[in-house]
Amino acid sequence: MTDHPQPYTISVSDDVLEELKQRLTYARYPSQFESPDQDSWDFGVPVAEVKRLTAYWKDGFDWRKAEAQLNELPQYHTEIEVEKFGSLDIHFVHQVSSVKNAIPLLFSHGWPGSFIEVSKLLPLLKAGADRPAFHIVAPSLPNFGFSSGVTRRGFGLAQYAEVLHKLMVKLGYDKYVTQGGDWGFWVTRSIGLLYPEHCKASHVNMIVARPPQWADNPLLALQHIFQPYNAREKAGRERSDWFDHEGYGYNMLQSTKPQTVGVALADSPVTLLAWIYEKLHDWTDSYSWTDDEILTWVSIYWFSKAGPEASVRIYYEALHAKTPTEIPYHKLRSYVPHVKLGLVHLPREISVVPTTWAATLGPVVRQSEHDHGGHFAAWEVPDVIVQDLQAMFEKGGPCFGIIPGKMGY
Repeated sequence: MTDHPQPYTISVSDDVLEELKQRLTYARYPSQFESPDQDSWDFGVPVAEVKRLTAYWKDGFDWRKAEAQLNELPQYHTEIEVEKFGSLDIHFVHQVSSVKNAIPLLFSHGWPGSFIEVSKLLPLLKAGADRPAFHIVAPSLPNFGFSSGVTRRGFGLAQYAEVLHKLMVKLGYDKYVTQGGDWGFWVTRSIGLLYPEHCKASHVNMIVARPPQWADNPLLALQHIFQPYNAREKAGRERSDWFDHEGYGYNMLQSTKPQTVGVALADSPVTLLAWIYEKLHDWTDSYSWTDDEILTWVSIYWFSKAGPEASVRIYYEALHAKTPTEIPYHKLRSYVPHVKLGLVHLPREISVVPTTWAATLGPVVRQSEHDHGGHFAAWEVPDVIVQDLQAMFEKGGPCFGIIPGKMGY
C-alpha cells in the first residue's frame, strides 16, 4: 500500500524481456493482400512493415535504453480508493513547478497513447518570462501503463474521472485545470461534469460534437444554417467521414467484444504491434515516426501492469453506460456548464468539426485552428498545445486567475 505518493521506477525483468523475444521469434505472418501498390495502407499495416519492425523489436530495439529515458521523467505511484472497486495503485508523472503560484494541470492520455505523451510538454510548460507556469500531473489511466487494472464490470467514465480527481486532491490540488485528447477528452469532460467546483477549465484536442439544435442553441443553430463552412471545416467533414467509414472498425470491436480481441493482444506482441502501429500511421499528420518511438509506445502496452488487453475495456464500459449512476456518451457531447473550455482544431484529427458544433460543448473561451497536426497532438505538435494553454491562462487571457491564488506567475 502507498498511502503517500512514492517515487516510481519502471523496471521490466530480464525474464519478461526474454519471453518477449521468444514470442517474436515464433511469430506467424499473414499473406500480403494483392494490390497495385504493395505499400498501400488501405487494407491495414503492410506485412513487410510488420516483419521489419518485429525483427527490429527482437534483435535491435534497446528496451533498457528506452526504459532509462522514461525513468528520467518524475514518476510516482499512490493508492486511490474507488467507490465499489477498492484501492487501485495509480502511476503518474508529476512535474512540480518552481513557481509558487503555478497552475495545477491534469493531463489525460487516451488509446493507444500513454503517459509518455506528456513528456514533450514538460520542458515547454516550465516557467518563463511572461509565461504562466504549471504543476503537471499525467497519470497512467487505470488499465493502462503502470497503473492497476480492473477486471470487474462497471468501471466506466465516472470511475476514471473519480480516480483522476482524487489523485489531484491527494496531491494537494483542490482546484485544477485539465488537458486531454482521445479518451482524455471523455475523461476530462466527465471530471468537469462531476466535479465542477474543482475542475475550473479544460483544454481538449479531440473535439466530438454534434450540430447545434434549435431547442438548445438557437443562435448557434441559426449561425450554422446561414454561415457556410470554411475550407478547414469542409476538409474536416471529409476527414471525419473517412474515419467513420474506413477507420472505425477497431472501435466497434473493442466496444462490443473486448474479451475476444483481448485474447490476441495478450498473447501476441506482433498483433499488438500491428493493432497500434496502424493508428499511429493513420491518425497522424505525416508525422515521421522513428522505429524506436513506435516500439517504445507498443512496449509500454506489452509491459503494462494489467496487460495490453486491459486497455480496450474502456470502450465497452463507456458504450454500455447506464444512467444515472454512469455517464453515457451523449451527456459529454452536450453542454457541460461551469467549466471554461479551450478547443484546438487539427486537420488530421479523427473527429474534425465546425466551430459552431464545437461551441455547443460548454462555455468556450478559445478556439484555435491550425493547418498541421493530428490525433496525438501533445506528441506531434506540442508547441500548439502549449501555445493554447499559455493563451488561456496568461495575463489578459480568458482564464487568468481562474484558480484563486494560482495565477501561474
